[in-house]
Amino acid sequence: MALPGTIPTCENPVTPLGISLEEGPVSDISDKKKVSKEGISEEEEEDEEKAKEDGNVFGISTEDRDLANAIKILAGGDLTAADVSQWYAEGTDEEEDSIAAKFAHKKNFWLEALTQSEDASDDVLDEDDAVARQDGDSADPEEERELTPEKSKLYVRATALLEGSRSGKEEGYHLLREASRLGHHQARVQLAWAQLLGSGLLQDIPAALKAFQELAETGLPDAHMGLGFMYAAGIAVNASQSRALVHYTFGALEGSSWAQMALGYRYWSGVTVQTSCEKALDFYRKVANKVAGSVTLSGGQAVQRVRLLDEAENPGYNSGILDQDLVEYYQLLAEKGDVQAQVGLGQLHYQGARGVAQDQRRALHYFQQAAGAGSAVAMAFLGKIHLEQGDNKTALDYFQRAADMGNPVGQSGLGLMHLHARDYEKALKYFSQAAEQGWVDGQLQLGNMYFSGLGVARDYKVANKYFSLASQSGHVLAYYNLAQMHATGTGMMRSCQTATELFKNVAERGKWGEKMMEAHVHYREGRSNEAYVTYALLAELGYEVAQSNSAFLLDKAGDIGLFPEEGTNGGLMRALMYWGRAAAQGYSAAQVKLGDYYYYGLGAAVDYELAASHYRLASEQQHNAQAMFNLGYMHEKGLGMKQDVHLAKRCYDMAAETSADAKVPVALALTKLRLLFAVKYLHESRWQEWLLLLSLDRLLGPNWDLYLISLLVGLLGIVLYLRRPQL
Repeated sequence: MALPGTIPTCENPVTPLGISLEEGPVSDISDKKKVSKEGISEEEEEDEEKAKEDGNVFGISTEDRDLANAIKILAGGDLTAADVSQWYAEGTDEEEDSIAAKFAHKKNFWLEALTQSEDASDDVLDEDDAVARQDGDSADPEEERELTPEKSKLYVRATALLEGSRSGKEEGYHLLREASRLGHHQARVQLAWAQLLGSGLLQDIPAALKAFQELAETGLPDAHMGLGFMYAAGIAVNASQSRALVHYTFGALEGSSWAQMALGYRYWSGVTVQTSCEKALDFYRKVANKVAGSVTLSGGQAVQRVRLLDEAENPGYNSGILDQDLVEYYQLLAEKGDVQAQVGLGQLHYQGARGVAQDQRRALHYFQQAAGAGSAVAMAFLGKIHLEQGDNKTALDYFQRAADMGNPVGQSGLGLMHLHARDYEKALKYFSQAAEQGWVDGQLQLGNMYFSGLGVARDYKVANKYFSLASQSGHVLAYYNLAQMHATGTGMMRSCQTATELFKNVAERGKWGEKMMEAHVHYREGRSNEAYVTYALLAELGYEVAQSNSAFLLDKAGDIGLFPEEGTNGGLMRALMYWGRAAAQGYSAAQVKLGDYYYYGLGAAVDYELAASHYRLASEQQHNAQAMFNLGYMHEKGLGMKQDVHLAKRCYDMAAETSADAKVPVALALTKLRLLFAVKYLHESRWQEWLLLLSLDRLLGPNWDLYLISLLVGLLGIVLYLRRPQL
């Protein structure tokens, strides 16, 4: 899964589109096959012998696994197999069983409490709101029938269409409805999510709530996640964090990745639960394992994270999304033979980045055009595409041609094929060449080789070095490998905090991250309810950008219509909560917003001291110019702190030094301060006494005005005399 941020392109030149894409990761270090002392599984040894007998060194037969899958097995060591005892600090009393085990023994107790309580409070669900039942308690026998082939086929076809091109989504939802009508629970819960988020269907929150409630009683984890989210966000139900926590827990125990992320974030940040790094690590690791296991050569569709606040306040803000007119312009250049435009469009469609839909067919078309003109970048990516399609011979040819031209993507691809052939010397050679040019995949694979001791002496420090380099370019598997090393203390001191943050980073690269762009599309098209609900869901999963965007929508509208019983103040209270969560994850603008809310009394009582503390945090930790300016004003006025004009000037000066945009308002503020300085100086210098010295009544007597008039008349006469005409 691709990461946002600065990712090196193929030959490290910047394409005419300004494309910044990630090389698709190819290894999966979570495989747990039994390996020999040399790091080679028994099954792989048999495959190798068969390949040698067939004279096929670089490929394996199509009846077996394809090359990409084989690479996933060989490319990295199995970090998940590390000693579990390393997860716990020596000498502590913490149990070594997993979160699932810790919660499993409580499940029956919770179920009894939920189903037997007649007057449950906010902390315990009543019988009508129970989300799970004991086995055989109240399940409908008709709903427990095994899935028929017809149901399964409909659901599989629907899922394939929904994950494919946009043109097939309408038919996909039609098939999903048919499967749901026939009793396919997963199809029904998927429809419920689409209705809740307004994703491909008209938003129908009451229908989604009803479906989640009915399906949760069958134990469906995604239904528990849906109910947990609605209780947490207070959408269509009264907000209840305790009920949300129960539903999240049931969903997480049954394997819902979203529920696991929601619980991981809550234990990591201490939202309605006691902070526990180990519990957060366990939940995030489960999700990260799934994300790392699904990584392909292309890396999946890129996720664009657009901050609505920055987009609204900064006219020149670049969200990274290409306008359709600009895409069409580059398409015209590509059809006229512009190689750079062909390569750039090929990368965009291959990765699905910058708002362009992922389309392997169009990517192949543009890469073939560019390769025909001699582009090494295009040849390397053609090698990747053919490798994914199982055409190893063609892939090897393209990789070799690109590598001969010094292209790092081709070198890395060639290294992968030699790695599969267990020619570690050549694999090391090509990976090193790619890594020397800063190519992220070469760095990752070198790290894997040193970690696993493939062709080199096992060296965790060197592996950590290359994983760190690859992570700087945003490679999801580099984050994953580093997280495993920090979690197990392999080659370094164990750090639960660092491992959790890295696993969180990986988890947020899952396919669900695409909802971020979907929410932005809703916002741009004026569907604020759909945008808010989607952002709020991602906010529950721990996405900081989604938290700030949810707060922005509530801050902008006050009440977007989802909380009619609470009105504008209810929306602002929720916005305050989201700004707080985003600020806790390091977003300085959110920290400033918190200060503004307490300064003006939005969603909370006016509290100048608390406002000043938030401004101070944003100023000291993130060097935010707006926070510095606000602190200067509060020092000047003595709001929430002692009045101090000198400190006010210092804060204003720091704001001007930090941001060029602050220079004009700072200049005006400093002008006002200088006037205050002058007034203060006159006041302290006893200026009234100086005025008494100028009292003309005291100096010249009561007729001083007559003297003054006489003096002026005399001066006028002298002037007229001097200016008389000369005869």
